Amino acid sequence: MAALSGLIRVMERAARKAGHRLRRDFGEVEHLQVSRKGPADFVSKADMRSERTIYDELLEVRPDWGFVLEEAGTIEGAPDMPRWIIDPLDGTSNFLHGIPHFAISIAAQEPKPGGQGWGDIIGAVVYNPITDETFWAEKNRGAWLQDARLRVSARRNLGEALISTGIPFQGHGDFAEWTKIFGAIGPQVAGIRRNGAASLDLAWLAAGRYDGFWESGLNDWDTAAGCLLVREAGGFISDYRGRSEPIHSKQILAANDALHSKMHKLLAGALKK
Repeated sequence: MAALSGLIRVMERAARKAGHRLRRDFGEVEHLQVSRKGPADFVSKADMRSERTIYDELLEVRPDWGFVLEEAGTIEGAPDMPRWIIDPLDGTSNFLHGIPHFAISIAAQEPKPGGQGWGDIIGAVVYNPITDETFWAEKNRGAWLQDARLRVSARRNLGEALISTGIPFQGHGDFAEWTKIFGAIGPQVAGIRRNGAASLDLAWLAAGRYDGFWESGLNDWDTAAGCLLVREAGGFISDYRGRSEPIHSKQILAANDALHSKMHKLLAGALKK
């Protein structure tokens, strides 16, 4: 068991504090489903309250760090200091419809030397308030679920693999691109799932629950923590061309080494057509 560092402790504390409120709000959403007004406005406020809780908690302990926030945007910190990348409610549509599958995602990213942009993700927490599961990782210290070490699936054959993805929807995503990829990968694998929260998809991949994942058109706050979780669990992450970056959001393909290679070959072939 790895002892929690000071960095992970403050991240987990912020996520749990916000998660406690989200659990209460989720109960209210289930009641609002039957009201005439509906739950949309309430969920928007729940999202913003969660973000404010996390922001206040992290600002108190790291006052010179910057923030990348889904709702409030980018807040610059002191030069040469890390920044937080936060999704206060990943899986908003699930939350809105009373589906108990959503998460809080927090990542810490270090700057490149000399102010030349942003470098590696050094800490990650993905917290599921409903299951009370904390997935966390720290650079070069592995990936964990609570106090259990995580490793990506050892499956080597696509025919045994369960793959997760995100499906384009109204106003979001490239239907033609996704359809080509699905047409190439779908017939080769044991199953494909779409659960609606990318941070949890990547956390579950790190835990070996999924064997692979692809999606495009995401944001940094959706995937920053998940990218580190997968890498520290022994997985591989790239864009659709096979390039590796600290965060993948516009295009992301993730799996263990063997399945990543096989999925990438299918995906690349499909997009050439």
